Amino acid sequence: MSHSTADTPGVRPAAVAGSFYPGSPAVLARDLRSLLAEAPPAAGFRAKAIIAPHAGYVYSGPIAASVYAPLHALRESIRRVVLLGPTHRVAVNGLAAPAVSAFATPLGVVAVDRAAIAAIAPLPQVVVSDAAHALEHSLEVQLPFLQAVLEQFALVPLAVGRASAEQVAEVLDRLWGGDETLIVISSDLSHYLPYPVARATDSETARQIVALEPRLDHQQACGATPVNGLLLAARRHGLKAQLIDLRNSGDTAGDRSRVVGYGAFAFSSELDDVH
Repeated sequence: MSHSTADTPGVRPAAVAGSFYPGSPAVLARDLRSLLAEAPPAAGFRAKAIIAPHAGYVYSGPIAASVYAPLHALRESIRRVVLLGPTHRVAVNGLAAPAVSAFATPLGVVAVDRAAIAAIAPLPQVVVSDAAHALEHSLEVQLPFLQAVLEQFALVPLAVGRASAEQVAEVLDRLWGGDETLIVISSDLSHYLPYPVARATDSETARQIVALEPRLDHQQACGATPVNGLLLAARRHGLKAQLIDLRNSGDTAGDRSRVVGYGAFAFSSELDDVH
């Protein structure tokens, strides 16, 4: 755990390298190249926001890759990534920003955008907690994908605990920016249902997300709170959502008696980009 002080903020080390994804930089880079190369070709939409799953790469990597691969075309314009994911290990009231100055993965270090965090610090739902980030995988597993498809970018990592969709949307509004800012919401879908039940449940969840209906519960998506916040903000900003991929662990690397659902979604302001 990082015991950073405000005066000498440190680097949050990778917590799940070697378990959720390879710890070797060479193996990780190779696996990411393979996953991204196998992603189906996508129309040239300019994604403002995406939703991607956060399980181990053997389970959800192909689904995540489907929505990350098209971002490579935007690598020269995206300079800031606002990354929200649910807390799994530490209870948080509100949205927790870190005090550290950077996050590390086997592929290198990503600087935290301290100016962006300062811009949201006055909001009452924003707190500072390195503990909320220290062991949290929902944000970390997105970073190697971002490092693989983008060039230089700063990170605004927020671990989302107890908050309303409106509170999340308020933070997103303040960080919205222009083409230089990408919003990434980390969430899996249903958990531990039999394969056919999961397929039906996740299909309905995907319908609600594409319809921008911000009423998901945590049985539908572990990241329901940040997802609902994005759906509210997307409505305000005139974004359209499209489903890129919808599968579960029974399709990738698990048995079908108890599966976890994974969806990949892209949000764009362009109306003619749906493929």
